[in-house]
Amino acid sequence: MKTGVETKSIQERSSHLLRLFSSARFLKKEGIGNEVPFFICPFPSYELVEMQKIQKQLVNQLSYSGITVLEVNLYDMALEILKEREILEIVFEKELEYHKDELLELLQNVLDPEQELVPLISKKMAGKEHQILFITGVGEVYPYIRSHNVLNNLQSVAKEGPTVMFFPGAYTQCSFSGSSLELFGRLKDDKYYRAFNVYHCDA
Repeated sequence: MKTGVETKSIQERSSHLLRLFSSARFLKKEGIGNEVPFFICPFPSYELVEMQKIQKQLVNQLSYSGITVLEVNLYDMALEILKEREILEIVFEKELEYHKDELLELLQNVLDPEQELVPLISKKMAGKEHQILFITGVGEVYPYIRSHNVLNNLQSVAKEGPTVMFFPGAYTQCSFSGSSLELFGRLKDDKYYRAFNVYHCDA
């Protein structure tokens, strides 16, 4: 159920995000106990274009305050891996020949979060100083990259600062049935409970 900030306009939510990400409490990972500093920023899928603009604005606005952000776009990263492995052109050439299940299996194997994605994210993190990690492009890579798999494997490398995943859908938190990521508000990505909803966090 959406409550509070999450029900407000996108402009009001954007202001909340800027205040939260700028706060010393957030940057110092205070108030989250021993949990990993992972945060979900859910938004309706129809707001994707507006949210992409807001993500860029946040990076610029935070930069003006001396707060550095590293953005990792999963779609761009998938293309990077496929090009590096010299598979991208093959996928384009053979796309019509492959059954969709065969194509899905191929992409899932090549873009395995544990073996490929997270090591590359770790490399990018080491290559740029940053205080906050933004994970974007979640909807564009479904179903061959699942967000809960990325988060599960990212726990081992993203510990020093907050990680924010911008999620086109709902992050449902329930004490009875557990928490889950619902992509586009319809597709249950899977159970994931080790993250905080940014709209439930105070600056």
